[in-house]
Amino acid sequence: MQGFIGELLGTFVLIILGVGASASVNLNRSYAKGVDWTMVCLAWGLAVTMGVYVAGSLGSDGHLNPAVTLSFALFGYFPWQHVGAYIAGQFIGAFLGATLVIIQFWPLFQATKTKAEGNSVGIFATVPAVRHPWFDFLSEVIATFIFILVLLNLGNFTQGLKPFIVGTLITVVGMGLGSTTGFALNPARDWGPRLAYTIIPVPNKGTADWGYAWVPMVGPIVGACLAAGLQTLVK
Repeated sequence: MQGFIGELLGTFVLIILGVGASASVNLNRSYAKGVDWTMVCLAWGLAVTMGVYVAGSLGSDGHLNPAVTLSFALFGYFPWQHVGAYIAGQFIGAFLGATLVIIQFWPLFQATKTKAEGNSVGIFATVPAVRHPWFDFLSEVIATFIFILVLLNLGNFTQGLKPFIVGTLITVVGMGLGSTTGFALNPARDWGPRLAYTIIPVPNKGTADWGYAWVPMVGPIVGACLAAGLQTLVK
């Protein structure tokens, strides 16, 4: 239960701050409307930092990501008996965080009437810059592979200043590799908010694009498992 609560609240904080930044730069009448990709990457990096601090203080390992939990368990870095609770907490926390963002930005959604203006599922979930599913899949595999490979070499990343290192890692992965797909790296980060956008009556919303959703689900898991497997072979 401690791990479940930690992962739920940590992911909740992650999504509120990360998706909140995405809403800020996209929605009409926002003071941050049109701010560039650098701000988005920095915001997501800091969102992860704060989420890891919250999760770690509540007794979880600060995964906040099913790809981390599954790959760590598969290669012996995390006990299997906690996998279900961690993943449940991550998806629930992501959904609840996105729901709070919808409430926070409700008047701005009302003021943003079309996808062209910036009201789309891309505020909540990842959308590719150029839609090519297999290359998009490979992009998520590669980006998550690098993320997990570095993460595995940080040790306990909930302690001291290490959550900030994790945040800078997210930021640089976003800047270096994330501009092709929006760098999900995390199935819960994509599917939880995408589900919230689907079932909550967001003003002026468009399609949730579930046809693409397999990419941010499968790509990060494959990339994470490849990284954990390599780490096991070389350590």
